[in-house]
Amino acid sequence: MIQDNLLLILSLLFTISMLTIISGKLKISYPIFLVLAGLLISLIPGIPSITLQPDLVFLIFLPPLLYAAAWNTSWSDFWKMKRPISLLSFGLVIFTSAAVAYVSHMLIPDFPLAYGFLLGGIISPPDAIAATSVLKGLKVPKRVVTILEGESLVNDASSLIVFRFALAAILTGQFEMSTAAQDFFLVVVAGILIGVAIAYVVYAIHRYFPTTPDIDSAITLITPFIMYITAENFHFSGVLSVVSGGLFLSYRSQEIFSYESRIAFTGLWSTLVFLLNGFVFIMIGLQMPTILNELGNFSVWDAIGYGLIISLLTIVIRIVWVFPGAYIPRMLFKSIRNEEVRPNWRGIFLVAWSGMRGVVSLASALAIPLTLNTGETFPHRNLILFITFTVILVTLVLQGLSLKPLIRFLNIEVNEEGEKSQVLKLRIELAETVLTYLEINYNDDVEHHEAYRRVKERYDRMLETAKRRLERKEIVDEDEDFLPQYRQMLIELVQVRRLALKRFRYSKQFSDELIREREWELDLEEARLRN
Repeated sequence: MIQDNLLLILSLLFTISMLTIISGKLKISYPIFLVLAGLLISLIPGIPSITLQPDLVFLIFLPPLLYAAAWNTSWSDFWKMKRPISLLSFGLVIFTSAAVAYVSHMLIPDFPLAYGFLLGGIISPPDAIAATSVLKGLKVPKRVVTILEGESLVNDASSLIVFRFALAAILTGQFEMSTAAQDFFLVVVAGILIGVAIAYVVYAIHRYFPTTPDIDSAITLITPFIMYITAENFHFSGVLSVVSGGLFLSYRSQEIFSYESRIAFTGLWSTLVFLLNGFVFIMIGLQMPTILNELGNFSVWDAIGYGLIISLLTIVIRIVWVFPGAYIPRMLFKSIRNEEVRPNWRGIFLVAWSGMRGVVSLASALAIPLTLNTGETFPHRNLILFITFTVILVTLVLQGLSLKPLIRFLNIEVNEEGEKSQVLKLRIELAETVLTYLEINYNDDVEHHEAYRRVKERYDRMLETAKRRLERKEIVDEDEDFLPQYRQMLIELVQVRRLALKRFRYSKQFSDELIREREWELDLEEARLRN
């Protein structure tokens, strides 16, 4: 089992880091590159096989990945896009699950409908990490990114609920639609309530107790696991518990965390999410040969055919659903037509095409029990795993690699001027707030001390420049010409001071403690300049 192969796991994590470096050099999104690399590595003779224990898959991978995604999601943007997000997260998941269930039932010999719903629940949710990592660095409308990220937060829960009901029907042989519908809403609502309740307790601890950055980091790391395990213990949605709790705490993070804690979180969570995602994506490729060898009565070519047909089906279903979902509500409700700008078909197609499958689908597939309640081997388990891996591979490679040329072909326009206008307006508001504060609290100091006066003059210039540029629509030119060069100069000055500190360390002219303190200041300054 995986927990007995510590050296192998560490070697795999190191390999993931190296492969990600190569993917960056080749300008290929790392999820795509890791899947392909894992497949190639698995073909090397003598490579040991890694078996993931089904019971641990959800517990290890899902809570931290979902929590991190929720933490980085804007609640206001999420709520603003609640209608398209809901249509994708619930409507499309159920539609995809049903379509895959009936098609696979008719396509695959001796494949019961319950197994079809199990497969549908597994492959219905697209993966946010895959989509956003592919879209990173590309000029994409913010609305598109918000919808894709918001969809991935909620569709994981709805797909896993379908997966759970289908699995229960297979194991127990019982299923009633009315009971399942009631249970669905109970699982959803109770999961959300548990997540918010635990989040409020965590909020109170951070807000009213004397914590440190280390304690804050530790509690934040443990919180998603507590939310997930608590909800699952009562047979409610652990996914929605983590998502709702994460959104609650993220929205209030400025109230409860110091700057030191927020800086600590950034490094901790970015590293954790990178390693977990990298491990899962490379496992997709590594496990493929093992599954191929255990298909039972199905030939490899039959399995590949089933996988390709269902992969194509999931792509087509998403396109068929997304376009009516974008336009029909506008046709039916006048309020939507009055309040929202008519969506551009290019952006809609980009959302429809960004349906790459990933972590949740793999975790769900691997979580299928090895045996039934009777002790018999779970029928079609390896075929379901193979089809799932095929769908992940096809959507990641086909859709993922084609997104960049597709965006160029569609000539999707991003309102950069509007975004930069918002930057100037915020700069004006902040400068006016500072000047008002100085006038009320430090007016005498400004008049009598040069240092105070220079601070006020700096914000006066900032306010005047921002207002002038906003009024004259001088939004693009200065940002594109002056600011990048100015920031680069400041970064170069940081490097000059680093080299000086390096010389001082070797010459023993100053203490190591003092030099480390200055290096920390330079780290913070460079982080501010680069971000």
